[in-house]
Amino acid sequence: MNKNIQKLYQISAKEERRIIGLMSGTSLDGLDIALCKYKGSGLKTEVTVERFTTVNYNEAFKAEIRKIFAKSTIDFLQLCVLHPYIAQKHAEMILSALKSWGITPEEVDVIASHGQTVYHAPKIQHQIDLYPNSTLQIGDGDHLAVATGIITLSDFRQKHCAAGGEGAPLAVYGDYLIFSQKGEDRILLNMGGIANFTYLPADLDADRVFATDTGTGNTLLDAYMQKHFGRAFDQDAQEASKGAVDIELLKALKDHSFFAAPVPKTTGPEVFNLAYLEAAQLRSNTITLSHSDVLATLCAFTADTIIACLSQSGIQPEKVFMSGGGMHNPLVVQKLKEGLPHTQFLRTDDLGIHGDAKEAVLFATLANEALAGGEISFGTKVPSVSMGKISFPH
Repeated sequence: MNKNIQKLYQISAKEERRIIGLMSGTSLDGLDIALCKYKGSGLKTEVTVERFTTVNYNEAFKAEIRKIFAKSTIDFLQLCVLHPYIAQKHAEMILSALKSWGITPEEVDVIASHGQTVYHAPKIQHQIDLYPNSTLQIGDGDHLAVATGIITLSDFRQKHCAAGGEGAPLAVYGDYLIFSQKGEDRILLNMGGIANFTYLPADLDADRVFATDTGTGNTLLDAYMQKHFGRAFDQDAQEASKGAVDIELLKALKDHSFFAAPVPKTTGPEVFNLAYLEAAQLRSNTITLSHSDVLATLCAFTADTIIACLSQSGIQPEKVFMSGGGMHNPLVVQKLKEGLPHTQFLRTDDLGIHGDAKEAVLFATLANEALAGGEISFGTKVPSVSMGKISFPH
């Protein structure tokens, strides 16, 4: 037997597995690194986050990614060289984190790498009859495995597309396995660059579980802050809190076919970007609004579309558990609470997983399922597949 296959078999049979989950989202803030310990699989999954850190991207690295990020026309050389380069940089970040934690690469069983999304194109978005749902994440798994010496699972979203999904959101799998609670309906709301939620029914019926994007999360807010304030994001909504929501601009922002499309659905910054905002301002004659008013309106846009998507799904949640950068935006959270006054808004921290670490833990969980589980049927709403391509270090 090939020694790599033998090692993989041994890892899958272990009582405990140590998995590093990686996540870099559309906000391009940095790389989330979660070192997780797993026991069991499926609904018997037990996960402990042993260590977690976020390694911020410097501006030069972000600029290189933005050259191709969410653009329909790109320099293919830039795409080609970024694919291994991102993996090499991620490997450096992992090895540095492990060293700071006093842990050797040999003590880690596998890496689960999401990679960096550079374009997301579900059929609902590209509308080309000939082509299926599509999404592209770069940061090559082979380079990551060789550079770290750790078996790597990567490119998770392709199997989802191949099985009829849109490649997102994938949170449904980890949310169901880790956060389901018999006797309690739950909504797991992640507000990253794009906002999405997972519905977890109280009866644990996997066939009723689903996840959907709701629209923009932080992507428009962050892009606007970068352009007009030279800052990565609006810390504690300081600028947005100085403004007022403009109703006409808010109506124009909501005027898109995505919001009327049935759930589940996905979208990305290819649709919701500064050009989209500018077009909405032109249509609503609000091009001269103050920056603070625009930011306040964008906060309302995020909250309102989350609430509308929950309503569209027929869900009246008692509890919503938040994660992602948007949970730190007090204005967005305030507007969610005002729109859903009978709902209790908590964080996944209350369920034992830090909200900032949740997405990285999700991909570690997908890797754990690929190694030791993969027998849950989600019915027709969610592809029941095992995800992750395997790269060996030798």
